[in-house]
Amino acid sequence: MQGLVIRDADVVDGSGADSFRADVVIDGGRITSIVKEAAAAGCQRPRGMRELDAEGLVLAPGFIDMHAHSDLALLRDPDHSAKAAQGVTLEVIGQDGLSYAPVDDRTLAEVRRAITGWNGYGEDIDFDWRTVGAYLDRLDRGIAVNAAYLVPQGTVRALAVGWQDRAATPEELDRMRQLVAEGLEQGAVGLSSGLTYPPGMYAGRAELTELCRVVAKYGGYYCPHHRSYGAGALGAYAEMVALAREADCPLHLTHATMNFGVNEGRAPELLALLDRALDAGADITLDTYPYTPGCTTLAALLPSWVSEGGPQEILARLVAPATAERIRHELEVTGSDGCHGVPVKWETIEISGVADPTLGDLVGRTVREASELRGESPWTTARRLLVRDRLGTTVLQHVGHEENVRAIMRHRTHTAGSDGILQGARPHPRAYGTFPRYLGHYVRELGVLTLEECVAHLTSRPAARLRLPDRGLVREGHRADLVLFDPATVGAGADFAEPRTPPTGIPHVLIDGRFVVEDGKRTDVLAGRAVRRTPVVTARPRGQGLGSVQPDAFRSSSLPVVKQAGIW
Repeated sequence: MQGLVIRDADVVDGSGADSFRADVVIDGGRITSIVKEAAAAGCQRPRGMRELDAEGLVLAPGFIDMHAHSDLALLRDPDHSAKAAQGVTLEVIGQDGLSYAPVDDRTLAEVRRAITGWNGYGEDIDFDWRTVGAYLDRLDRGIAVNAAYLVPQGTVRALAVGWQDRAATPEELDRMRQLVAEGLEQGAVGLSSGLTYPPGMYAGRAELTELCRVVAKYGGYYCPHHRSYGAGALGAYAEMVALAREADCPLHLTHATMNFGVNEGRAPELLALLDRALDAGADITLDTYPYTPGCTTLAALLPSWVSEGGPQEILARLVAPATAERIRHELEVTGSDGCHGVPVKWETIEISGVADPTLGDLVGRTVREASELRGESPWTTARRLLVRDRLGTTVLQHVGHEENVRAIMRHRTHTAGSDGILQGARPHPRAYGTFPRYLGHYVRELGVLTLEECVAHLTSRPAARLRLPDRGLVREGHRADLVLFDPATVGAGADFAEPRTPPTGIPHVLIDGRFVVEDGKRTDVLAGRAVRRTPVVTARPRGQGLGSVQPDAFRSSSLPVVKQAGIW
C-alpha cells in the first residue's frame, strides 16, 4: 500500500500541455505513479495509507519564486506563510547582489546595515556562518520552503574591495573570482548583482564579465538587477545581454520591468531586443511580478556617489547641508541614477515600512503627503526620515504601467518572481499575493495566459533555469513538491491596504510529500531545505544554453518541453 493517493485531481503538469484527470500516488517524498482517468476506465485504482479527494481541484507542481528576499525570514519565521500559503515550494534568495554570505565580520556588519530595509537588521538572528556553504547548512536545519542561493556580487565586492567607487585591482579581481567559485562549489546556483545598489554598482562591465566567466564554468547563471529601469532601461538591458554573451554565461533578467513615464508602452522594444538575442543563440530568461508599483528602500533613490564608503558615509553626507542640497538637486532636477535617471516625483513614493517604530505614523503616506503634514518640503521630510531611520525605510514606487506588465508576462522566456520584501508595516502585497494573483487575476479574470501556460511559467520554466531535473513537473519519479488549488476561487487576498491577507483557493501544499499547508492552514512541518547544485566544472560550448545543449552535468531526459514556449 502506498503512502498518499490524491484522487481525481485535474492535473496541470507544468509542461504547458492540456490538463488531465488522474490519481497521483506519492511515497517516500516522490511521485511514484500517475493513473490517468482511473475511475472512467474502470481499472483498479491505487490505494494508500491516506487518500485525499481532489475533486474540483487542480494539482500542479509547487511554484518556484525566482526572486525572493527571504534570506533572514526563513530563519526567523518557521511559519513563513507569506510564501507557503501561496503554493511556493522553492525560493531563490541572495538577490540583487546583497546578502549575508560570503562575509567576514566587518562585511557582515556593513551588509546588515545596508539592507535593513529588505530583511531587518537581524538582531534576532545568530549569524553563526561566514561562507555560502555554512549558510546553506543553516537552512538545512529545517525551513518552511526550499531555498536556492545566488552568490551576491555586491557582498563579494565589499569583502574583496570595500565600498569605494573604483576599479578593482588585479589582486582584488582574483579574490572575487575565488569567492564566486567557492560559493558555486558550495552549492550556489549562480551570481546576482544589484547594479543600482552599492557597492555592486561600482563594478564595470569588464569586472562583471570576468565573474560571469566563473559562473559559466560552473554551470550557473547570472541574475542582474541592472543599471536602470527608467530613462536608461533599454541600454541597461542591452548591456546585460552583451555582457552575458561575451562571458558565454546564461542570463536571467530579474524583475524585468519597464517603469516610469519615459517607458510607457515600450515593453515591445525590450522584448524585441531579447528575441533578437535569443534567435542568435543567447540563453536568456526573465521574471516579473504581476503588479505595477515597485518596492525598494528610500536610500536606494539617492545618487550613487552618496553611497560610496558604506552606510555611515551616506548618513554623514545627508547631515552636511551643502552635500544634502547637491543630493536634492540631483533627485528633483537632473534625475538621480538611484532613481533610474528620472527626476523623482514625491507623490509616487509611498512609505511602506520603517525600522524605527516611533516613525510609524508615516507609513502608508507618500513623501509628499508626509511633508505637507509637517509644513516642509518633500526633500526635507525624506532627508530627516533617512537619517532618523538609519536608512531602514522601505518605500513603494508607483511608477509602472499595466500594458508593459501584461506584454512581458506573455514572453516565451517569462517566469515569476515576487521580489517580496517582508519588512515594514505595509509591505508590497506581491510578497503575499504574486502567485495566486497570476492564477486568479491574469488567468481566470483577464485571460492574459491560459491556466496551462501560466502554471508552466510558475513551475517547469524556473526549474529548467535552475537545472533541477526532478522538480517543476508532475512526473513519476519527480519530487512531490505539489500544490492543489481551486481554479474558480484562487486569488490574492493581499492588496495595498491589507498586504498580509492570505490568498484564497489554495487548500493544500506539499513539499517532499509532506503537507506544509493542509485544508488551508499552515502545519508545523518544516520540510524545506537548501537546494544545492552539485558542481561539476564543465567547458561550455560557446553559444549553447538552455535553447540548445546543456552542460552534461545537468542534462536530463526529464527536463520539460513547454508547449508553445519556444525556449526549451
